Amino acid sequence: MAKAKSAYVCSECGAEYRKWQGQCSSCREWNTLSEVRLASARSSSVGATLTGRHGYAGITSREVVDLASVDLTEVPRLTSTFGEFDRVLGGGLVPGSAVLLGGHPGAGKSTLLLQAACNLAQQHKVLYVTGEESLSQVAMRANRLQLPSQGLQMLAETSVEIILGVAEREQPCVLIIDSIQTMHLEEIASAPGGVAQVRESASAMTRYAKQSNTVLLLVGHVTKDGTLAGPKVLEHMIDASLLLEGGSDSRFRTLRGQKNRFGAVNELGVFAMLEQGLKEVKNPSAIFLSRNDEQSAGSLVMVVWEGTRPILVEVQALLDDSALGNPRRVAVGLDQNRLAMLLAVLHRHGGLFTGDQDVFLNVVGGVKVLETSADLAVLLAVVSSLQGRPLPRELVVFGEVGLSGEIRPVPSGQERIVEAAKHGFQRAIVPRSNAPKEAPAGMEVIAVTRLSEALEAL
Repeated sequence: MAKAKSAYVCSECGAEYRKWQGQCSSCREWNTLSEVRLASARSSSVGATLTGRHGYAGITSREVVDLASVDLTEVPRLTSTFGEFDRVLGGGLVPGSAVLLGGHPGAGKSTLLLQAACNLAQQHKVLYVTGEESLSQVAMRANRLQLPSQGLQMLAETSVEIILGVAEREQPCVLIIDSIQTMHLEEIASAPGGVAQVRESASAMTRYAKQSNTVLLLVGHVTKDGTLAGPKVLEHMIDASLLLEGGSDSRFRTLRGQKNRFGAVNELGVFAMLEQGLKEVKNPSAIFLSRNDEQSAGSLVMVVWEGTRPILVEVQALLDDSALGNPRRVAVGLDQNRLAMLLAVLHRHGGLFTGDQDVFLNVVGGVKVLETSADLAVLLAVVSSLQGRPLPRELVVFGEVGLSGEIRPVPSGQERIVEAAKHGFQRAIVPRSNAPKEAPAGMEVIAVTRLSEALEAL
């Protein structure tokens, strides 16, 4: 008998290796490689034999289509009944698409999908498959959240073959799998949650969704110790990957798009966790700007761009004399390495030394800022805390800071200024290239090109 081939796949990033090794070379995680059996390639399964250098026999020929002749009719989308959810998806659920909703345990993935499923079931046929909870547990949750449970079809099953058989019979418009780590195929000789089971189960369900034009929603758990296969091994075969962030001690949850074939990437949706479940926050800036009436040093408002809209968030800085030989640099919601770089720029081009200070930064509301437009606001907040001088409450700042001390422009600068003016801000420090020809009514725009000019403007 021919020896079965195998590969070793990382459960964190999905990288494949021919031999086992302790550390993954791609994500640098330890003890995350697991063996996966590869199916043998049989010529009878594809029905093709090599006939020469340029072709195969036995394969039905396909017609080649010119790109300009492809039908551009937009596929009608289904609303998830959540405006923030539809925003992250790019306008709604696309029939025949596979969407992965990931997040840490307790983030609210099952709650969000159960709310959307109950609302969708009033107009469309929805099949909710649960592999982690019993039907009574799901029913108790729906009753506690006061959801309309009539019309929602439920199935407690972990076998992919049985699930696809029920789906063929019921023909649902939306198929929800909670969660993909509990699903298994009979032909795969490994435990549920392994890399092979997760990947092959998701592949079989995705093929069904494409062939039947069904919306497929998969729930994927993210764990720190790697005991369950993370959703990284699925990102290449799905159409959209969404991440629900927010700790159990936080009231707010953020839904961020990491991959989307039908919309913008890095789109952000904000939800509030209430007793009745998740409720969308249509104006996130008003939530993140709940500041105290008393002015304090080190607090400043910046405008960040998330997907297709600007959001105003507050950044706080605290500097204190360090008792350690190596002062601490702690950044919550920002890149810690970029903070160290900005402090070096402040010393070199701003003349302010922070080498003997512990620097702590925090973005209020638990938002993670991924873009460089927060550089100037971070530095000005650091200067305010270092000198103990509060900044004006009506001031808003954005701009990227270069290594030579120049202030670089950022995308969508005009829209950021308009958003700040809507929330009552009267003064803005922005890059000169982002300064509008005519400032909004009641707002003073200060355009700067160097870090020294921004410090003088304070």
